Amino acid sequence: MRKAALVLWMALGAAVPASAQLSIGIGLPGVSIGINVPVYPQLARVPGYPVYYAPRMNANYFFYDGLYWVFAGDNWYASDWYNGPWGTVAPAAVPAYVLRIPVRYYRQPPSYFRGWRADAPPRWGDHWGGEWSQSHGGWDRWNRASAPAPAPLPTYQRRYAGDRYPRVEQQQALHGQNYRYQPRDPVVRQHDQGQHGQRAPANGGHRQDTGARGNEAPQASGHGQGRGRDKDHENADDRGHGNGH
Repeated sequence: MRKAALVLWMALGAAVPASAQLSIGIGLPGVSIGINVPVYPQLARVPGYPVYYAPRMNANYFFYDGLYWVFAGDNWYASDWYNGPWGTVAPAAVPAYVLRIPVRYYRQPPSYFRGWRADAPPRWGDHWGGEWSQSHGGWDRWNRASAPAPAPLPTYQRRYAGDRYPRVEQQQALHGQNYRYQPRDPVVRQHDQGQHGQRAPANGGHRQDTGARGNEAPQASGHGQGRGRDKDHENADDRGHGNGH
């Protein structure tokens, strides 16, 4: 299975709907992003956003819509698993809610973030230029009251740390068995379908915001922490870092 370089290409043709103009290609594993996450990270909700961040990591590390996202070396990367392998994501394909994460939640912000408002998103239009801005008009304006609920965390991955971290060829099967969330974002959904095939959508194709326990398969005995303990830990993370600081 080929898995690491998550490469965007834009299909040409004005007659094609915008949602159909994104396609994902899967390349060979091995993209190095300069971070190593030996155990499942502590994640806290970004207040008011369907996004989690890692407050104790010295990295710009997030979770959104079923994928982990990292901003490093002026590039975005994404993965199904907390320690990769990572695939590069072109600026045109980064989901809007990832772009909207306020500056203060970047634990290792690049130098050009200096002087930008901590409670506002980075000025991606200034950084990526006019062509990106023209194709992403209004990305930083949205109805905050209508923001979707966050995707459940794939906390089953806590059982796979250190030497138990699965090889690339094992990750897809484990993820399909333990995480049944249906992504909402078109780019994430297309990646999910390419990795795991078409899954029958639950509730007419809408997301299942039932929490991590509702999206994990039953755990076999003797495999680390139980589901109840994982859920308690996740809730503790939210309580301990609900202020986002």
